[in-house]
Amino acid sequence: MHSSLRNLDLNLLLVFDAIHRQRSVVLAADELAMSPSACSHALTRLRQALGDELFVRYGSAMQPTLQAERMADDISAALNLLGTRLSTRGHFEPASSSETFILAVTDFTAFAILPLLLRRLEGLAPHIRVRVVYSTQQDALEELAAGRVHFSLGFTHDPQERIEALDAIDCYADDYVVLASASHPRLGDGLTLERYLAERHVVVLPWKGSTSIIDQALSAHAVRRDVAVELPSMMAAPSIVSHTDYLATLPRRAVQHFVRGENLRFFEAPFATPVCYLKAFFHPRYAAGASHRWMRERIVEVFAVEGGQVARMGN
Repeated sequence: MHSSLRNLDLNLLLVFDAIHRQRSVVLAADELAMSPSACSHALTRLRQALGDELFVRYGSAMQPTLQAERMADDISAALNLLGTRLSTRGHFEPASSSETFILAVTDFTAFAILPLLLRRLEGLAPHIRVRVVYSTQQDALEELAAGRVHFSLGFTHDPQERIEALDAIDCYADDYVVLASASHPRLGDGLTLERYLAERHVVVLPWKGSTSIIDQALSAHAVRRDVAVELPSMMAAPSIVSHTDYLATLPRRAVQHFVRGENLRFFEAPFATPVCYLKAFFHPRYAAGASHRWMRERIVEVFAVEGGQVARMGN
């Protein structure tokens, strides 16, 4: 059995997995606490063992060959499964652990959770690392199932929504308000629907081809707003609004942060908006690991302390 593994140092698979995710020998070496030359030497040995280049330089990144791409998901899943089994049998010591946790986020979900979470982790686990990767798709099932990330942070507008095969931590609920420049010439102390529709708007669409939930809410009133700018990122919106007369309808927690020290103010929305729910998704395949469970407990604690709506933690 396992004849193909007899002449292969299985530590080389850790190098393969790190280079595949990082697209860089230097970054992979840093993740694995190796020197770049040792990592490069390990890649050479792996190439010889498997009879394939595996990674070729294209521009500034190491791109996988076809064979490497075919192997990547299975190797990642196998390493994560083995790691989970070993960590389940052991005991996670946060004070001394140097484990890396990988979080998939959009720019706004990073803004929403990372400062609070890292403040909590700083004293409890001074040596762990949190690596943030940007989500490339709205459905995180593939990334989580393959073990490429440990948690995926996302918003939904259905409190009961669950992604098939995934568990989730419910972090908090939020509504929407309207962000405007503090020097906007046409807005008084209140904002009517008529005035709202007369202005031009900044719309955030983080997923290609997605439809704004605010436009869906307006369609219930049989009205449409005049969109001036569409953005893939929420973080540019405050600066645009502060320098123009455009409006942006965004989650309240974000807006309350944006208006501090800026030429900005916000209004209650002049129509019923949906509630958005921040969730931290994870795959139950890896949930039994001691370190994974510890991190889930910290996420729950963060939003319990902050007064967020923490409804359930997966087993």
